[in-house]
Amino acid sequence: MRKAIAILPIFIAILIYTRVEAETVRLKDIAEIQGVSEGHLFGYGLVVGLNGTGDSNSQVTVQSMSNMLGRLGLSISADQIRSRNVAAVMVTAKLPPFAKPGSRIDVTVSSIGDAKSLLGGTLLPTPMRNLYDPDTVYAVAQGEITVGGYSFSAIGATAQKNHPTVGHIPGGAIVQAQMKVSLLEDDRFLVLVLDNPDFTTAMRVAKAIDDKFGAKISTPIDSATIRLALPDEYKDKVVQFISQVENVEVEPDTVARVVIDERTGTVVIGKDVKISTVAVAHGNIRVEISTAFKISQPYPESQGQTMVIPQTSMDVIEEPGSVALLRETATIGQLVQLLNAIGASPQDMIAILQNIEKAGALQAKLIVR
Repeated sequence: MRKAIAILPIFIAILIYTRVEAETVRLKDIAEIQGVSEGHLFGYGLVVGLNGTGDSNSQVTVQSMSNMLGRLGLSISADQIRSRNVAAVMVTAKLPPFAKPGSRIDVTVSSIGDAKSLLGGTLLPTPMRNLYDPDTVYAVAQGEITVGGYSFSAIGATAQKNHPTVGHIPGGAIVQAQMKVSLLEDDRFLVLVLDNPDFTTAMRVAKAIDDKFGAKISTPIDSATIRLALPDEYKDKVVQFISQVENVEVEPDTVARVVIDERTGTVVIGKDVKISTVAVAHGNIRVEISTAFKISQPYPESQGQTMVIPQTSMDVIEEPGSVALLRETATIGQLVQLLNAIGASPQDMIAILQNIEKAGALQAKLIVR
């Protein structure tokens, strides 16, 4: 018995410690470094090798094909090209901030004409540029397209799965130029940007970093930005400094939110949501409509017509309502238990939460999508 009593306090301490640790996250998981972001590339290209599922007589596609053949030394006018095996496409990709020339990135290929499917097609070499630097070719994409769907038609019938007019080429682009990346501001400051701006979190981040390096190097600028002064001992070791900063543990703070998606009936409730004292009454009215068809047969030799007469009946059923009271100390768990106890469906829950918020009893931001 004494052995069991001695072990119990240790077990409880482990549980409490684990819970505290679970609430802290690494800084790299909630913030980004200003100036270090991926670039968005795009380019116009042609897909060939389609089995009659390409663009119809699109002037853009035909002219592009004629221009491409002209660069290969073949003089063919656009009027001479008649093919459904070619499709005009837009090629897009995301360029990582430190991708070097020669590395590969994935690309997405999307039809911009009336092609029915890109299945089995091959993308011709396509230069890809950035919107803010259109004069530089950052990557060149080409290769066989992978499509996660299909589209077949015959004699007026069509069968389609997913979107066969959009495909992917894993590693389909070779990087030609590296994006300009600026790690430091004025060569002296590292600027962090929080993914979810919050003044409390910004203050906690600054304090955690100062505690890590034992000096006042952090300055919160606003709810999303923290500026760090590069210590003298890290002037030539910027990467090492960033590595230590991004692994600092911090406990983020968030605004209590309730997110509702009316289209799908999804309700997501944050842990800090509180409910003031409120009474909730819930009841349903169900309407059942049924139609029966009666055949009216005329007498023989009466020259009448057989008629089908619909007979419709409607029943209105009012289900008994229920009233529940939530105290001011109600937690999210108590709210869920109450809504389940009164038989609330997801759609009912949406209406109840909206009305609780209108009554001023929901101590959280209600976001409706």
